[in-house]
Amino acid sequence: MPKTTSILMGGVGGQGIILASKILAHVIQAHGLDLKISEIHGMAQRGGSVLTHMRYGEEVHSPLIEAGQADYIVASEKLESWRWLPFLRPGGTLVMNTQEIKPVPVIIGAQKYPQTIMEKMEALSGQEKIYAMDALEAARACGQPKASNVVLVGVLARSLEFPLESFLEALEAVVPARFLETNKKAFMSGYEHFSS
Repeated sequence: MPKTTSILMGGVGGQGIILASKILAHVIQAHGLDLKISEIHGMAQRGGSVLTHMRYGEEVHSPLIEAGQADYIVASEKLESWRWLPFLRPGGTLVMNTQEIKPVPVIIGAQKYPQTIMEKMEALSGQEKIYAMDALEAARACGQPKASNVVLVGVLARSLEFPLESFLEALEAVVPARFLETNKKAFMSGYEHFSS
């Protein structure tokens, strides 16, 4: 059976998960692979979760990723990484932003933001690859704080089978021209962050 690769991207509304998935989709389709995508927006404009399922390969029948089946998870916020972690397959890769965005129940004092997420990540089986970084700070350093999503795509790109040039071409095709140079810097910041 031909290999299908599954990528789950999760975050909070306004963090650019949809743009990140469009960049990846452009790369995948440019290589002639079959791609299926499902986007779940929820209350995205009000800070709710945004989730994108992406599956690609020679022939893909459904975009939906079941628990324990994602090869890669990209999470643009710390709590979102924990929320979607059950979808990661053993030996899969998690790319996560360590930024914390407080959900409404935390803001109004009804709940507390979990403080042990990183400790729980470290307690995983050890088969998983975890790339955790402050993508917001990296994006700020590139001159575009809203490009933390593109920083994370850069981190993910290192693990995928596609050449760097394909991602740079996708950025040119998808990102508005006035934000292109700072987004390229943000992408390269993520791409180079774990290279050593």
